[in-house]
Amino acid sequence: MNKLILTLFSIMASITSYAQSNEELSAKIIAMEKTALELWNNGNPSGYLDISAKDVVYFDPFIEQRLDGLDKLTALYESIRGKVYVDKYEMTNPFVQSVKDMAVLTFNLNSYVGTTVQKWNCTEVYRLESDGTWKIIQTHWSLTKPELNIKFVE
Repeated sequence: MNKLILTLFSIMASITSYAQSNEELSAKIIAMEKTALELWNNGNPSGYLDISAKDVVYFDPFIEQRLDGLDKLTALYESIRGKVYVDKYEMTNPFVQSVKDMAVLTFNLNSYVGTTVQKWNCTEVYRLESDGTWKIIQTHWSLTKPELNIKFVE
């Protein structure tokens, strides 16, 4: 009976420890994303470039195909440096799922410029690098409920 209680206690301690470490990681990843977003909203893509891995891959609705590598992402971002401005933003529904050396952040983003709001979905896959830093290895942005000219067959 005592062995069973000790085993249950050990399991509960492991679950609690994982939950605490996952909360800490979630807070860290979300904070990194918010810092990058705040710079981005003032025309500075460096926040995202700084937290992207050399082998990052990138999708967004304004490019025709995936970009492979930090060099190509840098070229894209440098072409729009100083051209993006957002009055305010709301990151909603942030959720981090993690396993050993990977974390996936998904969230919705509302970007406001004057009275116009642009709604986005975002998925960022982070990898724990050998130097202990978390870097984005995959970014995917899409518009929330875009108007499509697709005819559905009944």
